Amino acid sequence: MQSSHPAIEDRYNLTKPLGTGACGEVHLAIDKRTGRKYAVKIISKRKFTSTVVSPPPFMAEVDILLKINHPNVIHVHDVENTPSHLYIVLELASGGELFDRIVDKEKFSEDVSKFYFLQMLDAVKYLHDQNIAHRDLKPENILLTSKSDDSLIKITDFGLAKLVGPQSFMKTMCGTPRQPPAHGNYVAWQGYGKAADMWSLGVILYIMLCGFPPFSEDLSTDLSLAEQILTGTYTFLEPYWDDISDSAKDMVSKLLVLDPSQRLTVEAALQHPFLQV
Repeated sequence: MQSSHPAIEDRYNLTKPLGTGACGEVHLAIDKRTGRKYAVKIISKRKFTSTVVSPPPFMAEVDILLKINHPNVIHVHDVENTPSHLYIVLELASGGELFDRIVDKEKFSEDVSKFYFLQMLDAVKYLHDQNIAHRDLKPENILLTSKSDDSLIKITDFGLAKLVGPQSFMKTMCGTPRQPPAHGNYVAWQGYGKAADMWSLGVILYIMLCGFPPFSEDLSTDLSLAEQILTGTYTFLEPYWDDISDSAKDMVSKLLVLDPSQRLTVEAALQHPFLQV
């Protein structure tokens, strides 16, 4: 039987699927020469044959990934560009997705939440300093390097990332409009550049601390999910937030701000009292 991916399979054994992203699927890959394990993202160019965007979106992702180097951002090991497919060979984060860890744990302690959140902020500051907005931050796109609570995190899936100006709010819709209902909505509906990433981080922090999203049709009988987000309507529900510090609540409150110009920047978030103790 002829291999479906001969260009990449000359060097790697492609095994089980690991997931899907904004532009392609991800498989476990084993280097035939060294035995090292990687994650290879496979993008079919057929999906983009009718696009008028130049360069095509998958090449924009590669360009961004090749420009960045940070311990909390997934590292590119290899790229293979063929007429039919693009293969991006990435470091393997064996701890899986933050999404699955939240499902398993139900929620994290404040200390663990803070540890992961600080790493996310460090990575996002690096990206924003490079004038890169990720625009699709969510637990599915944050990977863990181990199964332990002190795992490093790796931000991945730059399929929607864009180079932006320092003051850009980007007026195009981005993000994943709706993930599984139990894990809410990470889209910023006002401000789609760097400020959008900060909104998404606010949603992620909220979920890590209490185990459910700030915006959900399960939490309100009066407002739809979209209405909750558009009006910034959420609460710190008892008893789930009773033992969570005021500084943690304040951090969330200053990230989930409708006006992007009033939302915490990544620099301001790093100076917030929540991270100083």
